[in-house]
Amino acid sequence: MTASHGKEPNMTTTAPGAVTSSELLSVVASRELASRRTVFAGIGLPTLATELAHLTVAPRIEVVYESGVCGAHPSHLPETIADAVIVSGAEAVLSMPALFGCVLQGGHIDVGFLGAAQIDRWGNLNTSVIGAWENPEVRLPGSGGAVEVMANSREVFVVMRRHDPRSFTTALDFCTTPGPDRALAEGIRPLGAGVTRVITELGILARSGVGEELRLVAVHPGVTVDQVREATGWDLRVDDSVTTVPPPTAAELRLLREDVDPGRIYLR
Repeated sequence: MTASHGKEPNMTTTAPGAVTSSELLSVVASRELASRRTVFAGIGLPTLATELAHLTVAPRIEVVYESGVCGAHPSHLPETIADAVIVSGAEAVLSMPALFGCVLQGGHIDVGFLGAAQIDRWGNLNTSVIGAWENPEVRLPGSGGAVEVMANSREVFVVMRRHDPRSFTTALDFCTTPGPDRALAEGIRPLGAGVTRVITELGILARSGVGEELRLVAVHPGVTVDQVREATGWDLRVDDSVTTVPPPTAAELRLLREDVDPGRIYLR
């Protein structure tokens, strides 16, 4: 899994059979990493996307994990950020002060790749609770290093398994990870642009950076603009030229299923 296959798979071959939501999100997210060099990857779909990008559009990509591992070359897919497999063969293993103080705050991360339970139009994220803080319906893992990733990466990509008004909301149940717009309101100037891409089961939302709302720029085949608007909790802006995302190819799916996650650790 750690070595590039030498040439990019044929991206024009139509994928056979059914494609799961996890496969769709991983493939589409991996394509967004073309030309990116250094990625701070969360566990789960971000890991799938990053590993697939390494085998396709970004063979020289360097993966950094929150546990302090830089330039990871795992022999198989890690199950947690503390999995020993990400240490073996890594370029470096840093202490937390070095990772967050030098690598992140030093501006060395091109893309922070995160997941979230909720997101708003400005790219603020909730990974803490669904419902009231005092008595939540669901209690989630929390921030981890997401606040630092948001503040210091040049840009942030978010992968969302669900696209509905509860997940894409006008008001977060809790703001775990504020984007630069919210931070600026508190007098704090982050280094990066915040969330610039959101990949969902319906399409892709994007923005350039501070001062812009997320807007719809692409839909998956068979999805309409109206469907995305109805599934979004705010009045979603739509790009002047919304495109259709090319479906996963047979080659991309084969790599994802057979090389990246044959044990179906994250693929569902």
